[in-house]
Amino acid sequence: VLECRRLRASADVARALSLRAGDAVMQVRRTLAFGGVPTILEDLWLPGNTFKGLTAAQMAGYSGPTYAMFEVEFGVRMVRADEKIRAVIADAQQALLLKVAAGTPLLSVERVSYTYNDVPMELRRGLYRTDSHHYRNELN
Repeated sequence: VLECRRLRASADVARALSLRAGDAVMQVRRTLAFGGVPTILEDLWLPGNTFKGLTAAQMAGYSGPTYAMFEVEFGVRMVRADEKIRAVIADAQQALLLKVAAGTPLLSVERVSYTYNDVPMELRRGLYRTDSHHYRNELN
């Protein structure tokens, strides 16, 4: 976990989470590694009131799936998600964090996850390395 902080929602984050611009959100930035190789750079935004008190230590210390931690620690159960996927190239900062050259092709995945009654609870933007891994999504 690179950072976990409380901040004011930008217009696009607020829109995705059905909040007002300026409402409190928790923002988490992290890298996920597989076989010691940083593979995913993720930014998550969560409604600040629902996830008040979320810390980087909680995010880093939980050994199970993130959504299981959200359910256990905050009583939030995600029941569905919408994703948009596109190809992008790594900028200098992204390349540094993912240990690739600037300009390397990445897969950008934007996900909005919902709890019951279609209430959006998470905006997640992930950048995935494509040189050694692929993105798999099981639909049902």
